[in-house]
Order: sequence, then structure tokens, then C-alpha cells
Amino acid sequence: MKNEEDFRSGYVSIIGQPNVGKSTLLNTILGEKVAIVTPKPQTTRNRILGIKTIPDAQIIFIDTPGIHRPQHKLGETMVKTAVGALHEVDVILFMVEPHEPDKKTMSIIALLRTVKSPVILLINKIDTIKKQELLPIIDRFSELYSFKEIIPISAIKQDGINMLVQTICDNLPPGPHYFPDDLFTDQAERFMVSEIIREKIMEMTEEELPYSVALEIITWTEREDGLISISCNIYVEREGQKAIIIGKHGSMLKAIGSAARIDIEKLLNTKVFLALWVKVKKNWRDDDRLLRELGYR
Repeated sequence: MKNEEDFRSGYVSIIGQPNVGKSTLLNTILGEKVAIVTPKPQTTRNRILGIKTIPDAQIIFIDTPGIHRPQHKLGETMVKTAVGALHEVDVILFMVEPHEPDKKTMSIIALLRTVKSPVILLINKIDTIKKQELLPIIDRFSELYSFKEIIPISAIKQDGINMLVQTICDNLPPGPHYFPDDLFTDQAERFMVSEIIREKIMEMTEEELPYSVALEIITWTEREDGLISISCNIYVEREGQKAIIIGKHGSMLKAIGSAARIDIEKLLNTKVFLALWVKVKKNWRDDDRLLRELGYR
């Protein structure tokens, strides 16, 4: 390891529209699953902290919710979280897909004009286009903003990731080890368990239902034989949504629980008993009190 005075560390925010691959990038860099990933937009609701420690640097990533036009108070909170992260970090990673910037992308670029931190543009999903199509996109973004660097990547295929990590380190200030070397997230196990369950619900249900779902861990008991017993409430906004999650004769709820338990046991490295309960909290996404109770305020 280099001398401590040569060590670099700092906070890095990953921003962009919903579903551009921010959580996939974070998981790829860390080599650990700390953020849930689904094909549906607006999967991330909270700021997820991921920590990458290498011999000469420690990078502390903040994976934020996608910046979008909110349609309820939960959405407003998500956008405030994402925008707030712009002004308290050492480096900003702005992730886009490989096509001409649209109005939503332009609005994010306008936000970036208010920050002082260096901004690295990541053009993700380059595996989905031909190489000759990439250069005009790079040129267009270069005209719109003075990015510190523009790096084409494929987060899912791990293309360009080593170059990105080195570029981030080059732009971090000298600093200390903020976290132990073996720590890769600050997220509590309870939060990560609830996120795993929410991921399975999003994967197995359709339409708007996943966005009406909130999770709350009610009990968490560790037995002497090592088994962890977890009870979790799944909140939805309408009775019809409750029926969908439960499914015919409880089939959907059982499938969600079985899939979630597999990932939870990997996370906790022990056997898990998981009990899921579905309850209705009408219009919880627009209720300030419920948003606070569920940890979104």
C-alpha cells in the first residue's frame, strides 16, 4: 500500500434518468450486490452507499434514485434525494444511454451547470449499438457540457470499468480511509433484506403495482442454532393490489418468499425463515406520516 499521504478518498454520486444502469454499475464495480436491479424504471428509492477500496484509494459511491418528473410525494422525495447528492460529492458520474440527448437529459445537464465538482459522462450500454454510431453521440455531448471525461462503458458486460475506476481515483482529493477495507456498504442488513423482497415483487408483478409497494421488517430473531426468523409487512395502496401479490391460493406470495429467501440466505450466510404479510395502506405514497414511518423522509 502507498504511504498514507499518497492515499486518495472521496464521495462519488451516480446520477441519471431511471433505468440507465446506475445500480448495475455500482454492483459491477463493487463485485457485490448492494443495490437491487430490475428492468423496471425507478427501482432505486433510497441513497445506496457502496465502498470500493483499492491499495491507493477508497471510493465511496452514492447510487441515487433516477431523476424523473414526480407524480406523488414519494417521487418528490426520490428526486430531492438525487438532486441533493450533486452538491456534496467530490466527483459526479452522469450516466446516459447511447443515443442523442432528449429533453430529460438536457434538464439534468442544466442541473449540472450549478455544481462545482468534476463530472464524468458515462455512456452506458455500448454493447447495444455499433461502434461507428458512438462517435457522433460523444461529439454531441461534448458540445453540451464541459465534461471532465467521457467514458463509454457496458456495466453489465464490465467493459470500460477498470478505466472508469482509475479515472475516478485520479479526480479524488487526498484523504483518509473513511471505512474499513473489507466493508462494501453502509446499508443495514434489515434494509438490504427488505430491498431483496421488493426486487422479487418487482420482477414477478406487472404494470404499476411494483411502485405501490413498500416493505417494513417487523421482527428479526436469531435463534441459537443460527437460523434467522424474519417477519415482513408488504404494504400496497388498494385491495386489488393485495390480491395480486397474494395470488390464487397464496401462490404468488409463496413464489416471492421462496425467491427472496434464496438471496437473503446468501446475504446473511445462514438459514432463514421468512414470513410475509400483505396489508393495505391507502395512498401511502402521498402520506407524509407514512413516508416517514417507512423511512422515505
